Amino acid sequence: VQLQASGGGLVQPGGSLRLSCATSGRSFSNADVGWFRQAPGKEREFVAARRARDSMTYYSDSVKGRFTISRDNAKDTVYLQMNSLKPEDTAVYYCAAGRNGITSSMRHDWHYDTWGQGTLVTVSS
Repeated sequence: VQLQASGGGLVQPGGSLRLSCATSGRSFSNADVGWFRQAPGKEREFVAARRARDSMTYYSDSVKGRFTISRDNAKDTVYLQMNSLKPEDTAVYYCAAGRNGITSSMRHDWHYDTWGQGTLVTVSS
């Protein structure tokens, strides 16, 4: 499976963007999908995730209430809707796929074995 993240761009503070994560190969409908981000000079951090087996979602405290992860099965695409964006949300965003996640693993990058290329989100006036 190869993942492709898209939808990044320049947005003003308070604005919204929707990122997409799709596969160019076979379906990843049974995969857990996570979104991570890496800002310049910082470590990669967890943003949001969706567990395949029960559609449970997870969010970092910094984005909870502003970001929403969802899946469109017909399009085999996972989305990250980002609202009320802040300058500190500026980063390269990556989507990743894993299997058989448990609550304690879903927020960690080691759970995910397939990563897409990043898409840059810049929040600036």
